[in-house]
Amino acid sequence: MRDISDILTHYGEDRKRYFSAVSPPIIQTSNFVFDSIEEFRMNVLNEEHAHVYTRGNNPTVEILCKKLAALEHTEKALVTSSGAAAIACAVTAQVAAGDHVVCVRKPYSWTHRLISELLSRFGVTVTYVDGRNTEEIEYAFDEKTTLLYLESPNSHTFELQDLEACASLAKDHGITTVIDNSYASPYYQNPADFGIDIVVHSGTKYINGHSDVVNGVICGSAESISRIFHGPYMTYGVNISPHDAWLIIRGMRTLQIRMERSSNTALKLINFLNDHSKVERIIYPYLPESDQYDLAQKQMRGCGGLFTTILKANKKEDIIRFCHKLKRFLMAVSWGGHESLIMPSVVFHDVPSKEDSLVPWNYVRFYIGLESYEYLKQDLESALACL
Repeated sequence: MRDISDILTHYGEDRKRYFSAVSPPIIQTSNFVFDSIEEFRMNVLNEEHAHVYTRGNNPTVEILCKKLAALEHTEKALVTSSGAAAIACAVTAQVAAGDHVVCVRKPYSWTHRLISELLSRFGVTVTYVDGRNTEEIEYAFDEKTTLLYLESPNSHTFELQDLEACASLAKDHGITTVIDNSYASPYYQNPADFGIDIVVHSGTKYINGHSDVVNGVICGSAESISRIFHGPYMTYGVNISPHDAWLIIRGMRTLQIRMERSSNTALKLINFLNDHSKVERIIYPYLPESDQYDLAQKQMRGCGGLFTTILKANKKEDIIRFCHKLKRFLMAVSWGGHESLIMPSVVFHDVPSKEDSLVPWNYVRFYIGLESYEYLKQDLESALACL
């Protein structure tokens, strides 16, 4: 297995091809030219691996895909224009009209929208299950089930699924497994090692890590990636630009140190908050008191900087006042950049048709960026005092 630091800084980069430059070039072109009909035809017939048109393949994007596949311990990878695009490509490549999907409860909101609303227009049905209960997953399978969709941990309340058990169960029934691995990133979790077929990410988060590129990632076997490439990927036109790919390669060079810094600071702040009188509970898979702590230890090498705080508050206005008092935490969706963030679930309450409103209003999700512990702790102390 390749060393992770080698993957992040060297793997996939053939520097002799581009004048021995340390940083790979941005091949900012829309298409590629050919010297003969035969060469043109050969590349069109092999567009997944050749360079014809940047919507399909591009040398800068190719370097990024090689790195991502190596990080996720899979044969191949694709990069898309967003995490939602990666999910849509991975899911729609597995289903046809009349098929049945089993999906964990409380997935990412756009995953829920895709499966429940868009696919239902084409006769695809779905059963949502408590992913913590493998027996419930198996009970939901029927003769039309073609896909088991997982999200471990999920992105707000961080429930885990037993990946090895889920993969084994799905294989026994001839069902494809897809997992959203955005929470842990490939630095802390590799679902393919447990038998999961296809791994997707919002690469906007930890993988890029600089809050300046929106992108998605799909990793899997050469066969599964080829099926996605020739199907929804090329049809939907969800490629990213070479410049964005270059920015992500740049961001990935510091993935290791960013993940470790974020995780270490998060653990210190969690310990501080756990002892605070205004905090009811912390949700974080790597807390020893977590119901799924042992499973988290088995499947993950670490937990990242994302956790949810359940605050002791009597009314929504208390949560709003707490959030407005914070000055060093920015209020925004997403995570994974340099800057620390909060996403209060109260934002989504009283908003029609938002799945996030299923999360109680006194939950505040924190992402811990690269600021110092003391700097962030002082801000939290000041905001908690107003509750």
